[in-house]
Parts: sequence; C-alpha cells; structure tokens
Amino acid sequence: MSAPEPILSMRDYRLVFDTFDGIYQALDGVGFDLNPGESLGIVGETGCGKSITAKSILGLLPSPPARVLSGEILYRGQDLLKASERDFRRLRGTEIAMIFQDPMTYLNPVFTVGEQLVDAILAHQRAKPGGERMNKAAAKRHAIQMLAKVHLPNPERQFTSYPHELSGGMRQRVLIAMSLSGAPRLLIADEPTTALDVTIQAQILDLIAELIDDLNLSVLMISHDLGVVAKVCDRVIVMYAGHVVEDAPVDQLFNDPRHPYTRGLLASIPHPGRPPTSLSGIPGTLPNLYDPPRGCRFAARCPLAVPACTTAVPEKRHLSGNHLVACIRADEDLPAEAADA
Repeated sequence: MSAPEPILSMRDYRLVFDTFDGIYQALDGVGFDLNPGESLGIVGETGCGKSITAKSILGLLPSPPARVLSGEILYRGQDLLKASERDFRRLRGTEIAMIFQDPMTYLNPVFTVGEQLVDAILAHQRAKPGGERMNKAAAKRHAIQMLAKVHLPNPERQFTSYPHELSGGMRQRVLIAMSLSGAPRLLIADEPTTALDVTIQAQILDLIAELIDDLNLSVLMISHDLGVVAKVCDRVIVMYAGHVVEDAPVDQLFNDPRHPYTRGLLASIPHPGRPPTSLSGIPGTLPNLYDPPRGCRFAARCPLAVPACTTAVPEKRHLSGNHLVACIRADEDLPAEAADA
C-alpha cells in the first residue's frame, strides 16, 4: 500500500529579510512533509525560525522586508508561493487555520466574543466556492456549538461576553473555536500555550489532542517546549538557526536523539528520574544570521565538532526508518565530559 500524499510539503525553502543592517538569512533550505491526520511539532530556541516557517505557509510575512529566494510550499499540490492574495483569502480559515500565542492580540476588545465568532464564520462562508450560505442566525448557532466543542463553560452566556471578561485560558479556547469554525483541514498552532499558566496549558493541550482525533485534523505545532510537543505530536522537527537539524517520530527523538543540538535541548529539561544537578545548558549563543557561518551553524557550540563541520552545510541523512539528521557525526555519542556536564 503506497504512502498517502502529504497535505503540506516544504521544499528547500530559503527566506531572507532585507534590513537596514543588511540581509538577515532567516531560513535556509527548510524542508519537511506533513501527512493527512498527522501532528508535527517544530521545536527550537527563540530565533531559530519556527514562527517564520509557520507564517510563511499562510503568506503572513510582509514583503518587503521578507523575500523568498527559493523553494516550494505545497498545500495539497498547490504551490502557496505562487498563490495570489485572493487564493489566500480562500484558504485562510477554510483550508488552513492558525492559532496564535496571545489571545488578547487577536481578539478585538470592543466587540463581544459572539460578534467576532459570527463575523469569522460568515467570512469563511463567503470565502468558500459555491455551496449554501449561513444567515446570521445560523452562524450564531454554529458559533455557540463551536464554543461548546472547545469546552468553554456556559457557551450561551460567554457568547455575549467581552474578551476582558474571560480568563486567559477561556480566551484561548475562543481563538481555537474561531480557528476551527471554518472546518479547516490543516491547523497551525504557534505556541498556543505560552501565555498561560501550567495547569491551563495542560487543559488546552488536552483539548487540542481531542480535536485532532475528533476532526481528523493535520496539525503543525510550533513550540520551544519539548514537553508540549511530546504530549500532542506524532513527529518532531528540530530547528536551529534557520536549518532543520533533526526530523523523527516523537518517541524515537526522545529515546534516541542523534543531533548534538537535540541532545543539548533534552539535557536541559528537568526529569523526575534525574537529580537537578544533572541539568546542563548549551554553551554559546545563536550565530549571527546577517553573516552566518559557512558550514554547520551549530558547530561553534557543538561538543562533537571537527574541522569538516565548518566547511560545508551537512546534508540530512536517514539513520533508521523515518529518522533524519543533518550531522556528519550523528552515529557517534557525546564525549563523556560533555554528556556529564
């Protein structure tokens, strides 16, 4: 039986920002596939290109200063880099939806939650080619159903509430309801729990996992928190300084990380089975992307680096199954002094 066609494919995607300080090389050769019904996490420290990757898919980066140098972003076979603004208006919300990290930034404080949901639903209806159109009463019923689906308490009452009258977790549920109100096939979640406290984070992640199963969504989850990705995702991509350095099923990545950067990220996470003294950080900082290094961008911080690492960007290679790593020494273990740091 042949593998399903990916719902989303990014191929050798390179993007820069033209700034007064020079050309900022944000993404360089990013590539991955997302299959129907799959949940894929993208992780990495701040500045690695996670959110830029997500916003590129929906055409949300202003141009200028953003400028695409090469590559393809294929959604169900359509190259989004060649899509017009009219095409994007049809796709946003009805085919691809996005949840952002700060609900108050994306909810208008002077309109009720219900008014904003109804407006979004009617806009999605107008964007869909052909088919029946909801009237305002039907859109209101659908909005209340969506609020109930995301487990917002007393959805009929909250429909008339203003955003400031809701807690952070409730506002995030409203954003999720708004994102899903157009019945999209692909959901992009850009750090959807960052602004929430830990207990509410867990509830929102449980909700997203439930919706993935109920609605058969394909999900791209952006996060700097490996715990979030482990809870929701089937597969994980690790990004560093605009490069994809590792791509693996979630269990395999956590049990057998092969890129030194991934190992460093995992070593910095508290673990109930390890004493706090076993935690270690990654020395150094991200490279200057106005003038990035010629070879592996992690080489200056890597405990396995050798001279060959600084001469050419390593190609991604298969280690086993679907495990891809961009490192010439991925088959080797960390030196003892680095592993014990």
